[in-house]
Amino acid sequence: MDHGGNKSSSHETTSWADQWDYTNNNSSYPVDVKGGEGTAAKCKQKVGEGLVKTKAVASTGVKKVKDGASSGFQWIKDKYQKTTQKR
Repeated sequence: MDHGGNKSSSHETTSWADQWDYTNNNSSYPVDVKGGEGTAAKCKQKVGEGLVKTKAVASTGVKKVKDGASSGFQWIKDKYQKTTQKR
């Protein structure tokens, strides 16, 4: 087993630094710096879907708070009327 610096194999090896060097056009690894045009659209779509879900959950929460507050005020009102009717 040869661990020396000999590159006697038939294929060209690329060092770790060469793999991540975006200025080297002779790299054996394709580099897509552009990222694609659909990436931003997909991100916006996912954020929009998340906001729709968040809005639905918030709406449900507000309805529950409103219902709870209404029933609480009704309970207080009923208790007050019962105490005033006893006099």
